[in-house]
Amino acid sequence: MSVLKADTEHNTKSPLEGRSYVGTTETISYIAQDFADSFSIGKYSNRFIWDVVNIDFKIAAVVNIFTGIWDVINDTFISTVVDRTRTRWGKFRPYLLWFKIPLTIFGVFYWFLPVFFPNTAGDYLPKLIYYFAFGIINETAGTFMSISQTGLMSTITPNPLERVRLITAAKLWSRVLGEKTPELLMGLFIDLINAKVVNWSFKGLYMSMGIGTAVISACATFFFYVVSKERVMQSIERPSVRQGLKAVFNNYPLLLLTLSDFLGGFGIGQSRSDYYIDVLGSASFQTIVGIPALPVQLFGGYALVKPARRKFTSKALWIFEDIYTDMCWLIVFTIGSFNKNFKKRKVMLPVMAIEEFFEMWVYGFRHVIPDEIRNETMDYCEWKNGYRMEAMTGVAKGLVSKIQSIFMNSFKNMVLSKIGYVQGKKIGTQSDKAKWWLFALGTGVPIITGSLGIIPKFLYPLNDKTRQKMYDDLFKRRKLMADEVAHADSERLKEIANAELSGSFLEN
Repeated sequence: MSVLKADTEHNTKSPLEGRSYVGTTETISYIAQDFADSFSIGKYSNRFIWDVVNIDFKIAAVVNIFTGIWDVINDTFISTVVDRTRTRWGKFRPYLLWFKIPLTIFGVFYWFLPVFFPNTAGDYLPKLIYYFAFGIINETAGTFMSISQTGLMSTITPNPLERVRLITAAKLWSRVLGEKTPELLMGLFIDLINAKVVNWSFKGLYMSMGIGTAVISACATFFFYVVSKERVMQSIERPSVRQGLKAVFNNYPLLLLTLSDFLGGFGIGQSRSDYYIDVLGSASFQTIVGIPALPVQLFGGYALVKPARRKFTSKALWIFEDIYTDMCWLIVFTIGSFNKNFKKRKVMLPVMAIEEFFEMWVYGFRHVIPDEIRNETMDYCEWKNGYRMEAMTGVAKGLVSKIQSIFMNSFKNMVLSKIGYVQGKKIGTQSDKAKWWLFALGTGVPIITGSLGIIPKFLYPLNDKTRQKMYDDLFKRRKLMADEVAHADSERLKEIANAELSGSFLEN
């Protein structure tokens, strides 16, 4: 019978009472996967395209529109395929195991762009075709991966408290193990090259760091895919597209989460690393200002998650983190805007360091609570409808945001030209107008323009009482389903045994 198996052990306790399902090896693999997600140089990918590959802002914006539209289209049919999958390896793991290695190999070619098209103009057609084709192919395969990984993370354990513990442990240990090391090294190497301390090329730097991090991340992630298990039962019947749409529109928590993302998605911002490089003059400053906050981030921010969740709801912590972080950055924006302080290292570096220190006290809330709320919306679908639609639920959440981001990302690229930013210009030589806007787009502007995203959070319906009832009901349903599957499998084995004994097995 093509159905996903639950663990064979069951008890009558509520899933909120602390039953553990995930062993040590699987926990380590979970941490490795989270580590791999951030072990990259993604923070500097824009500068790679702008300064090394040399693709014009406006053309990149147009390419982003087309690849974004394709992303929206393929999400719909890929999520349907994934949700209807039933195999002995699970619902999600087959796609993760089959796609990871080929996709990693394919992704390496991204970093060869400056080798294939050296010293070409920003509108050189063959380069643009390669860039566009790469985006389309990578997006299609990546959609299978992202949808399946999100689903797997929500089914690794039926115990929501254990899921929170896994998320918290993964986020903490990923930081301890140095998930941000590639970004820190990139900032240092960029400064060394600009100062002519080392005779390296940016092309060689990006290629070596990009390929190296991709291979290491792939190994860590593949380890998780191999040893992980899906423990939340799926319905035997494959849900229809109509059922999938129903699961989206009657999922009130999901709709609120989507609305929050949509309203927050109007935030217009730019990477803060561009401010450090083009205004303050060094990528390493971003690392330096974060040093005082590092102990808080590792041992304070995450340590607060567990006691805070005992006293406050996920909803309350979700709202508090949003307001608290926004206020921190608005203070920085106000100080920097006064008397042209944004250009003064002696003012902004201490201000940024103080902001990082205070902000890191809620760092754990920001990286644990939203993940768990997203998982709750998937469980709510099962509670409401009697079947799970992780892929469709995940896609529905991201669909509106993706449509929005197609235009917002292109708009952000246009903004750079409007503020007077010049591609390839020597560090520190941008106009004062461009410098102020780089500061504003990294601090206050995204907070102000995306501030409406907090409103739907106040309407989130799953309080402690409702959440407790939901998981108690789900625990009972899943146990009944597992018993039915075990009984059905036992009957099928008897049929096979009887057929073999009667000599009719081969005929059947």
